[in-house]
Amino acid sequence: MNLELNEEQELVKNSIKEFAQNEIAPLAREYDEEEKFPRPQLESAAELGLFGMIIPEEYGGAGFDAVSYSLALEELAKADASVAVIVAVTNSVCCYPIATFGTKEQKQKFLLPLAKGEKLGAFCLSEPQAGSDATNIKTQAIENGDSYIINGTKSWVTNGGEADTHIVMAATGENNGKKEITSFIVEKESEGLSVSSVEHKLGQKASKTTEMSFVDVRVPKENVLGGIGNGMKVAFNSLDDGRIGIGSLAIGIAQAAFDESKEYAKDRIAFGKPIAEFQAIQHKLADMATEIEAARLLTWQAATMKDKKHKKTGIYASMAKLYASEMANKVCADAIQIHGGNGYSREYNVEKYYRDARITTIYEGTSEIQKIVISRGILKG
Repeated sequence: MNLELNEEQELVKNSIKEFAQNEIAPLAREYDEEEKFPRPQLESAAELGLFGMIIPEEYGGAGFDAVSYSLALEELAKADASVAVIVAVTNSVCCYPIATFGTKEQKQKFLLPLAKGEKLGAFCLSEPQAGSDATNIKTQAIENGDSYIINGTKSWVTNGGEADTHIVMAATGENNGKKEITSFIVEKESEGLSVSSVEHKLGQKASKTTEMSFVDVRVPKENVLGGIGNGMKVAFNSLDDGRIGIGSLAIGIAQAAFDESKEYAKDRIAFGKPIAEFQAIQHKLADMATEIEAARLLTWQAATMKDKKHKKTGIYASMAKLYASEMANKVCADAIQIHGGNGYSREYNVEKYYRDARITTIYEGTSEIQKIVISRGILKG
């Protein structure tokens, strides 16, 4: 693995950093407090091609490698994790599965507008009773002529109500005594598809998260993604990519918290000198910087393996997501500690970073699930 970024990767990092800090960061606090979906910023992101970063140019994407994608999400998350997760979901768990498992016709119809940012994507796997236990889904798709009829409820849908294209997992029967799960592409305009509730969250409040209701939603057979019975293959393959994205997002949040803590420590005077001169603060900053860099390198390694189609990509994606998300929570807690009472105030951004970081250990698979994935992988050799 090359630990130095190439010229193209540096260009991606710097251009997206400039965009994010100029157009996203100044409005992040306002959109967070109002729980307002950041549509104007997303339109600007679309103009830069950020919704099809990992999609080939022939389908309207930018054709980034996975390391460039990681760099882009980190810079977006430093400005606002809500914008970063909206972009990440469309890329990782909507565009990517269509690009990987879709037919030529599906790519032309659905992937092109998604990659161009003309439409947003969503991923519908979790249900009220099926979070970490993803195979326990109860949503059903019953064959009906040239269509399937879908009934059920999906929870924790990022971009719910805003997305135009949904990747939906539903049971289509049984195979050898096991539930057969199939992936479908469902359009927003489908009759019977609706938002049944909106979640009011601790953090990442500008990204919309909803429960989605499917009542006799008719989906044409040509919208089956990856073949009947291959739904979990589609889901887990997409989540490998998504976990690299969430790891990158967590690093961005942590880096933002560290940067503000370092500057605060230089400016804050206590006992006649800047608190940066106290060893206790210096050691906190040293630990924060080291842990951020370790998470970044682990995430880049997983991204490099993704590009090379390495057979252990899934294990390393889980390692990156696990370490980066846990690291972000610790770093953001230390950032508040360095700020003291000010860190608990909305006047300073570190309290937002702390709230935004908390979900990273939960979505795209909890830390506990990541440990199961990792342990199974290493025991198999």
